[in-house]
Amino acid sequence: MLEIIRQPWPWYLAGILIGLTVPALLLLGNKTFGVSSSLRHICAACLPAKIPFFSYNWKKEIWNLFFVAGILIGGYIGAQFLSNPEPINIAAETKAQLSALGVKDFSGLMPLDLFGVDQIFTLKGFIFMVLGGFMVGFGTRYAGGCTSGHAIMGLSNLQIPSLIATICFMVGGFISTWIFLPIIFKLIA
Repeated sequence: MLEIIRQPWPWYLAGILIGLTVPALLLLGNKTFGVSSSLRHICAACLPAKIPFFSYNWKKEIWNLFFVAGILIGGYIGAQFLSNPEPINIAAETKAQLSALGVKDFSGLMPLDLFGVDQIFTLKGFIFMVLGGFMVGFGTRYAGGCTSGHAIMGLSNLQIPSLIATICFMVGGFISTWIFLPIIFKLIA
């Protein structure tokens, strides 16, 4: 059984399991799926300031914090005990295009020459980790939720704002990948 869990699962099976999260949350407690709101709950619990955005009964949403803790614990267990010993299979064309931009290390889930610890205090690290993290956080707040909340929960509830947000996420990802990424690599090379 452990060998089955360690093998990469087909995308369609993983998609079905992620999709089943929506009805499970709705049936178990009429809860909506989303991860970005947990940061707001943490700030509301930890910040003593009377900032209106954080002034609400965060204890009603504590289940979300347990959900995120479960994601973190599950990720740790998966990485430590259930990881596939085979190298990550990356398409040859993707490797060639990234290699042309200067990315050489494909040994992990994320390229270490972009997201490694030794990149933190470099211009490349600043752009990809700090500026990129800020952009993700800003976009999440601006869109009223994260990609998982809109694309999984919102679309399954047939919400038009979630459809618009998901389309914008995808278009932004395509523009970033095909236009901004090569420009950034030329600037920092």
